[in-house]
Amino acid sequence: MDSAAVNTNVTVDDFDCVLSFQDPAVWDTPDPSSPTFDAKTSQWLMGTYHNTTVAGAALTFNFTGPAIYVFGAAGPAYGSYEVVVDGVATQASAYAAANASAPHLLYGASNLTYAAHTLLLRNLGKVGADAGGSALLFDFLRTTVQLAPAGATVTNRTMEETDPALKYTGTWGNNTSPNFSGGGTTFTNGDNATMSFTFNGSAVYVFGDKKNDHGLYSVVLDGGVPQVFNGVSGCGGAFGMTCEQQKPTLKFFASNLNASSHTLTIMNHPGVNNSYLDLDSVVLTVPSVYAPRALANTSASASASSSASRSGASSPSKPSSALHSASTLTLAPLLYLVLGTLWLLRAVRR
Repeated sequence: MDSAAVNTNVTVDDFDCVLSFQDPAVWDTPDPSSPTFDAKTSQWLMGTYHNTTVAGAALTFNFTGPAIYVFGAAGPAYGSYEVVVDGVATQASAYAAANASAPHLLYGASNLTYAAHTLLLRNLGKVGADAGGSALLFDFLRTTVQLAPAGATVTNRTMEETDPALKYTGTWGNNTSPNFSGGGTTFTNGDNATMSFTFNGSAVYVFGDKKNDHGLYSVVLDGGVPQVFNGVSGCGGAFGMTCEQQKPTLKFFASNLNASSHTLTIMNHPGVNNSYLDLDSVVLTVPSVYAPRALANTSASASASSSASRSGASSPSKPSSALHSASTLTLAPLLYLVLGTLWLLRAVRR
């Protein structure tokens, strides 16, 4: 990582669509739409978490950058888990004699090559003579990306769902809520309904809410291979109007983009349930100077990850207050900038 560059930490909450849970049914999580839900009184980011006692339960995350940190819980109920980055596995335990009072650092790697990586977090349960139980609780993760070279500046531009630069096909409706960016959001259950836009920037973020009547959607950036994501609520469960998370969740993110114009298209795939896709806002990071990193190859990435720093269940690690919002954009310690009004909306998700 170039510590002199304009770097930022992107925080991904357990409800964000850019995470993939292999079997959502084996994880338990709070319901953000419950009348008794209050994120402000919770120790967990955005008030949500994913907890499992099923051995083999796993999640995956694809990212491009030199560092990643995974946060969860430690305490007497927690057992062993495995983290695999680019095929290199690390086993640790989240057992502690007393429950940690803040999100606990389950894993950290800070010297990965600047490349595309895949992280897998898997619950192993109670292994051998483990003193703990069989649970694993995942709260959020952070990954580091470079936005601009040393000496450059960056600004954020927020595009609400009504921005004329956003082009829609198919039938879309509108919702209003104080939880949404700008107070509104747009939604569709149309087959192959799309939203597309052309932009300049070194990074792009797409936000929307989640609910159990949402489903699959795909994202195509610059004519590349479609990336498929699942918009079903983090609670899992049957298809229906339940477990809505209105606080903006991260539906897509890309960085390390060059100075040329880029085009992004999101398409709904409603399937037999006629599932919905909700879009809230888009945030673009625009640097004064572009200098995208040349990405290392896969073998170099795996080698670097094997020597990365790691943390098991040693001591609790409390994130800064700026992290108490999923997908919040928080600048690296060497350079603090105020980035856009979106992060204020997200309770430092803006």
